[in-house]
Amino acid sequence: MIEAELKKLYKYDTLKSKTRYHKKNYIEGENDLFAGIDVPSLRSLALKYKDKVPKEELNKLLKHKVHEHRLLGLLILTYKMKKADIIEQKEIVDLYIEHLDYINNWDLVDLSAHYILGKYFYNIQDYSFLFKLSLSENLWYKRISIVSTWILIRYNKLSVTLDLVDNLIKDEHDLIHKACGWMLRELGKKDIDLLTRYLKDNYTLMPRTMLRYAIEKYPKEIRQRILKGDFLWL
Repeated sequence: MIEAELKKLYKYDTLKSKTRYHKKNYIEGENDLFAGIDVPSLRSLALKYKDKVPKEELNKLLKHKVHEHRLLGLLILTYKMKKADIIEQKEIVDLYIEHLDYINNWDLVDLSAHYILGKYFYNIQDYSFLFKLSLSENLWYKRISIVSTWILIRYNKLSVTLDLVDNLIKDEHDLIHKACGWMLRELGKKDIDLLTRYLKDNYTLMPRTMLRYAIEKYPKEIRQRILKGDFLWL
């Protein structure tokens, strides 16, 4: 039933291998297929089916070859997570981890990781799995690890983000540079002095893209000084 509704929303007669926002390949040999369904439409479907989708159909969504099917499955999990008790949260997290290899594009990660892994690991105060992911060779595992900390930042648990950035700061992929910079920027909204000290200590190691993302909320004059490595204003 849910697949039939999804297919009615397809905007492309032929599935595409890339979109305006998704490259054909982020990893050599890895491909994705897109049907052109917008996120608001997927959210509406997720809200409609979150309490009545059978587990076997949810598994099918999470493993589907079409990007939007997998995204719908992940959105359903995020909505389930909102009202789940700790036992139910663990079941959702276990299902998420079971399908980790299918969470293989930036938006699949960014719309799910913090709501699911971040929330659960904060609740149990155990971040070891995130550190394990950050040390992986897998691009998407690494992005999942750092984006999961977004919810920790909201709860003022800031040290985990910095420790994970330490693990990822020498990574060569721009999707990791952007994700780390994004989380550092979010951390700065909570504690700008902590962010500034981190930037000063790690300026020579940090990729420029990561740095630029991290300093977006500073005043223009301060941004320009940081980009030059000038921290004498502290």
